Amino acid sequence: MIVATPLLDLKNLTVQLNDKVILKGVDLCINAGEVHAIMGPNGAGKSTLGYALAGRDGYTVTHGQMHFKGDELLSLTPEERVAKGLFLSMQYPVEIPGVSTLLFLRTALNSVRKARGLEELDAPAGLKLIREKAKILNIDDAYLKRPINVGFSGGEKKRLEALQMILLEPSLAILDETDSGLDIDALKLVASTINGLRNQERGLLVITHYQRLLDYITPDRIHILAEGKIVRSGAADLAHQLEAHGYNAVASETTP
Repeated sequence: MIVATPLLDLKNLTVQLNDKVILKGVDLCINAGEVHAIMGPNGAGKSTLGYALAGRDGYTVTHGQMHFKGDELLSLTPEERVAKGLFLSMQYPVEIPGVSTLLFLRTALNSVRKARGLEELDAPAGLKLIREKAKILNIDDAYLKRPINVGFSGGEKKRLEALQMILLEPSLAILDETDSGLDIDALKLVASTINGLRNQERGLLVITHYQRLLDYITPDRIHILAEGKIVRSGAADLAHQLEAHGYNAVASETTP
């Protein structure tokens, strides 16, 4: 009998922002090799969950536990969480004028490699690796020379985040609205890249409003988050039920 290995284990997670309680007791377990999706209406707390896991300032955990690969995340800084293998693809990637995308990617890559006890890459080796991965996502060299996300379209920003993800090789990738701003061709390309990361050691947590992304990234489990709590969980077909009947109708049914 194969025993599933817990990768992320949340128990009664309660999170507040500016004295407002957003998450109100979330329980969630993702095993290595699994893909889970979080769906829910606006304001349900989906992005808050990702921010809390990543350690973003202002998102205060007031109750509960967050264990990642056996360690309590609350004891780790955001940088330590990244080094341990946590990656967050943000809903709204920020622009950083004055810093080239290539320099940012090489610095991030070497920082993570050093933290994991790996040898840092020199400039030629780093550039070669980044270009190889960029080709997978049809990212031209010209984009790598530009300041981070400055003047990028929504889809270009999402592809750049996908490039960061495959370079950093996380153990758990949290993808917050990765399909936002993507046309159908870009969506298929990014989804293919994400699927390429799936293996028995890595987990994925996909946060999305819509079912269309899940047509390409089939999750093992879907959870409906509403008013700060997971109100229903189910198999991949739960997304189709949501599209057909809406959140209120589906969430009120009994979790199988």
